[in-house]
Amino acid sequence: MSGKQESTAKRIFIDLLIYVASGCIFAVAINVFTAPNKIAPGGVTGLSTVINYVSGLPIGAVSFVINIPIFIWAFFEIGYKLVTKTIVAALISSVSIDWLSAFLPAYHGDPMLAALFGGLLEGISLALVFMRGSTTGGTDMIARVLKRHFRHLSTGRLMMSVDVLVVLASAVVYRRVESALYAVIYLFVSTRVIDAILYGADSGTGKVLWIVTRVPDRIASRILNEVDRGVTAMHSKGMYSGREGEVLMCAVSRSEVYQVMDLVKAEDSNAFMVVGDAGEIRGEGFRSSVPADKTLPQLLAERKK
Repeated sequence: MSGKQESTAKRIFIDLLIYVASGCIFAVAINVFTAPNKIAPGGVTGLSTVINYVSGLPIGAVSFVINIPIFIWAFFEIGYKLVTKTIVAALISSVSIDWLSAFLPAYHGDPMLAALFGGLLEGISLALVFMRGSTTGGTDMIARVLKRHFRHLSTGRLMMSVDVLVVLASAVVYRRVESALYAVIYLFVSTRVIDAILYGADSGTGKVLWIVTRVPDRIASRILNEVDRGVTAMHSKGMYSGREGEVLMCAVSRSEVYQVMDLVKAEDSNAFMVVGDAGEIRGEGFRSSVPADKTLPQLLAERKK
């Protein structure tokens, strides 16, 4: 086995271990805390929880079946590697939810604690998957596909729209407004935990990649379309080789670093990459920029217009 094949096999093995760990943690969140307390945490899993309540069908199996058309759609819109990894992660997660349901005790105590601990565990579970450059399908995959056609829409808002619809539907099915309120708390905790793990408790931090390649246009196009991050090209000259070209600069979250590195290697195996920490990133997709302050004369001048 060559060094490259060995490295690929090792990466796949680690991916699978992480997916299994993530699936088990997610199974605890669903089977112990959310489903027994009638909390549908948005997205495909939340919809599956509601269907389970109405029909008794297993949550994991329903979740994966709902994801199938999403995966097929994504295959035509997004890179097949990401979709393939997502299918594996989603399958392991679905199997874990259904298989472990027979062994895990249900918590029927304080619904607030159920929402808090359920959100905590889901956040840990999803962060593990995101760190491997994958997703678990559902609303995240839908948002990625829609973003390719409606680039003016925020990915986060697209995901939130779907989550809100599921949460509202759960309140109707469960006939409890409290179910929707607890679901909102669950989603908030989950999101904060994901941010804390991926970004060090600060959504304004991330990574900066400098990429020296002979095919900058192809790599930039894939980063723009598949990772949904901006890219800046700068003229460069290698002082040793004397070769002129372009250097790509891209700011990404920690969870997206390996996805970018993989697609760069796929396009140019000889590309030179430097990955550095970004203590703070402001702008679209990260922390909002601080609006410029205005003096009193400026405010008065604006009011006169």
